[in-house]
This record gives sequence, C-alpha cells and structure tokens, in this order.
Amino acid sequence: MKTTNKIALVTGGSRGLGRDMALSLAHKGNNVVLTYNSKKEEALTVVAEIEKTGQKAVALQLNTADTKSFDTFFKQVAEVLKNTFNTDRFDFLVNNAGIGINAPFAETTEEQFDQLMNIHFKGVFFLTQKALPFINDGGHIINLSTGLARFSMPGYAAYASMKGAIEVLTRYLAKEVGVHGITVNAVAPGAIETDFGGGVVRDNDNINKHIAGITALGRVGLPEDIGGVVAFLCSDDARWVNAQRIEVSGGMNL
Repeated sequence: MKTTNKIALVTGGSRGLGRDMALSLAHKGNNVVLTYNSKKEEALTVVAEIEKTGQKAVALQLNTADTKSFDTFFKQVAEVLKNTFNTDRFDFLVNNAGIGINAPFAETTEEQFDQLMNIHFKGVFFLTQKALPFINDGGHIINLSTGLARFSMPGYAAYASMKGAIEVLTRYLAKEVGVHGITVNAVAPGAIETDFGGGVVRDNDNINKHIAGITALGRVGLPEDIGGVVAFLCSDDARWVNAQRIEVSGGMNL
C-alpha cells in the first residue's frame, strides 16, 4: 500500500456507504477525517479500522442540515489538522451524509421537503463553501447523487430533485474551482443494501428481487461497490475526470 499522506474529509462516514468510502480511501493510503451525526460509537469503530491500515483517522460530530454550526465545525477541523496531521489543509471532500424519505409526491410534507433540502442540497452547498479555504490546490470534491436522478421511481420526487440539484451544482463548482486545479464529480449509486431509508432495499425481499431483476448485473448493490469508485476519483489516476456524473448502479433500468 502506498502512503500518500493526503487527507480526506468524508461526511456521514460512520456507516453504510460513507463507512466503505472512508475505508477504501484509507486502503489507498489516505488519512481520513470522518463525520457522524449521532452514531459516535460506530464512527469510533471506523476510526479503529482505519488505524489498522496504518493510516490516521479522526471522527467529528456534524449535523449537515445545521448550516449555522459549520463555522464551529471548521474550527474543530482546523484543530484536528494541526494537532493530528501537522497541516492546515486537506485534499479531498466527500459530501456523502444523507437520509432517505420515501413519500408519494401528493403526500410529501413541507417538513419532509425541508429536511431533505437542508441535508442533501443546502447543507452540501454551504459546507463545501466553508471547506474551500481548507482544500489544497489539486484536490478533489466528490458529491453523492443517486440513480434516481436519471430514472424515476414513485415516492422519491423530493429526494431525487435534491440530487438533481447536486448534479447541476457539481458542474458549476467544477467551473469555478478549476482555477485551483480542483476537480468536482458526482457519484450516483443505484439501490444499495444498507440501512438507508430504513433498510428497505436490504430487508424487503420483494423490493430486493425487483431491483435485481431490472439491473443488468442481476443483483442489488453493496456498499463495497461504491467506496472504491470514490477512492479512485480521489486519486491522481482520476486527475482528468472532471464535472462528471458517474453512475454506479450495475446497470439499473437500462
């Protein structure tokens, strides 16, 4: 394993896709700062797993829906960078934190809409804005989208709309930060077996079989199908990949 001494900040890195992203980045030789909302013990377990690879890791609490907390959060980031990594910058930002809400369009409440917007769009927008002064020139930003921004399934109108906004934001960000050699890409997972959205894909056999049936590779995705793609986009091998939406779905709804 090659040690890069580069540092990734992964939001929502305590479980699910974020956990696998954090571990994949560590296995590629990167140090990791990961955030959690409420699952501190799970986050510390991921930190311990990363440290077993020989890399350094730190877990910080962050509610990505609470934009007013971002200044305080980045003060903590600055302290961690100085005290743990002996630097004042990091290299990769992975905007992964999120929740799932399945509600028909006609029944979606304003509260649900605002919750999804604050986490999946507003939070990403302003967290990235606050992060820019900390990102090294030549760094990489990865935004998480969804296959549902390309194909449509009932119950995800609000969620997928936020992710559609993220894909547009990805292109605009790439245009504006390119002067610093920073690339910005969106990764769009298909249906994955995690506890996301109450574990519906993982735990409901009928939904699992249906998704497998409309996927070219004949199965539902796993967290480890996604982390390696994010790690690749945070590597020098991906230095010329920019402003792209990369769907990682096994070929859903082709």
